[in-house]
Amino acid sequence: MREEKSKKLTLLVGATPNPSRFAYFAAGKFIEQGIDFIPIGIKKGKVFGKEILDIRSKPELLNIHTITLYLGEQNQEEWVDYFLSLKPKRIIFNPGAENFEFMRKAQKMGIEAINACNLVMLRTGQF
Repeated sequence: MREEKSKKLTLLVGATPNPSRFAYFAAGKFIEQGIDFIPIGIKKGKVFGKEILDIRSKPELLNIHTITLYLGEQNQEEWVDYFLSLKPKRIIFNPGAENFEFMRKAQKMGIEAINACNLVMLRTGQF
């Protein structure tokens, strides 16, 4: 039986209050489809009423099902261990966020790691 979308607490990495960014658009789709998410990044502000957590503080988060990355590979290195410590069930590397080494580390820990687009996954019922 597939898990309900609402139970897939998602960490939205690279969150921004800028409505022209894909991460912002993805947040809107999560809201539309009833997927609970936590926005995190270096930008301050709110995304659909949710305060963006400061990634630099590496907040302790529990029960993260999915980490979805809107952060380029060149900006991921200092956060890889933090993301893995959250023990998600999967990590989605959106276009522009692909990172073979990070994927390999996640897979070694039994975490599903996929190169995919949240927006396509949500539209086609694959999320």
